[in-house]
Amino acid sequence: MKLAVSSSPHQHVRRTTDQVMRLVLYAMIPGVLAQVWFFGWGVFWQMLIALATALVTEAAIVALRKREIGQALGDYSAVVTALLLAVSLPPLLPWWMTVVGTFFAIAIVKQLYGGLGYNLFNPAMAAYVMLLISFPAAMSSWLPPADLARHTIGIFDALQLIVGGFDSAGYNTLQLRAGIDGVTMATPLDYVKTQIGQGYTYTEALSHSLFNDTLWSSASAGWTWVALLYAAGGLALIQLRVISWHIPLSLLAGVAVTATLLTLLDGDLYGSALFHWSNGAIMFGAFFIATDPVSASTTPRGRLIFGAAIGFWTVIIRTFGGYPDAIAFSVIIMNMAVPLIDYYTQPTVYGQHRGPKKKANQQGES
Repeated sequence: MKLAVSSSPHQHVRRTTDQVMRLVLYAMIPGVLAQVWFFGWGVFWQMLIALATALVTEAAIVALRKREIGQALGDYSAVVTALLLAVSLPPLLPWWMTVVGTFFAIAIVKQLYGGLGYNLFNPAMAAYVMLLISFPAAMSSWLPPADLARHTIGIFDALQLIVGGFDSAGYNTLQLRAGIDGVTMATPLDYVKTQIGQGYTYTEALSHSLFNDTLWSSASAGWTWVALLYAAGGLALIQLRVISWHIPLSLLAGVAVTATLLTLLDGDLYGSALFHWSNGAIMFGAFFIATDPVSASTTPRGRLIFGAAIGFWTVIIRTFGGYPDAIAFSVIIMNMAVPLIDYYTQPTVYGQHRGPKKKANQQGES
């Protein structure tokens, strides 16, 4: 019998960075296709604009730092950042805002901190928060799902709207946000929050045509299917061991526990866990945003705390804050807490003991 002997370190890396990034991109495909289907070709154009901006920005900064451009672009990290941001933006957001946001993500949040592996915050979510704070009206201008829309927007009409603000028929974004009843529509989260603020109950808010999906009572047209398909892609990443289960599971559990407690306090004011899961960016955030290997916690226990805290803050900000979908803010808040979480959740090194050994040494010295 022969033994295979190898020198240290005895660690075999199964996948390179570019392979991992490509798998993430592949897993996003079902959710992206659903977004294009329900919310139009604007999603496609936003992805192209963000991608071009990210690659140019990354190449320019890497060249200024006198690093290898091909290697920097070849790891696909800029591509993933660009597409994560693009699918988070309203489909008809003006092109220059997408450019500004993508530049901010790559140049400021990523490269200013030293490049891949050194950024404190998730670049896509930091850029999203910057855009939301700077341009709140534009960042809230989501279109109604295709089956509730009053006007059909073609692929080139979407480009005209993004570049010039009007389509070939002369409609602007505000006019195209009208649903089949002629009333300007908001996202499900924004609509429910507004209705409750006006004195309606949670159940009454769900009677709107936005929630005409047949899956369950709180399922909204379009948004729920997008969430489910992103969750399917995320589960594939877990199966392939690209990401671990700790953050997605704990994040969804954090949302469920917080939402359930609030619902028990007053079911007329607070949405259920299923409502939060199926609307907004919870599923997308749980599997594709919070699992960022650079800005997330790195220890097993730390990941559970990190994910659960994001879920908690998301429900709290959605319920009591000024922003209907709070996943970006929650991720940024917990990115700041990662060093502290990792410090207190480091596993004990084999062969070492924490308290007793230190105490024994102190007694021996005395």
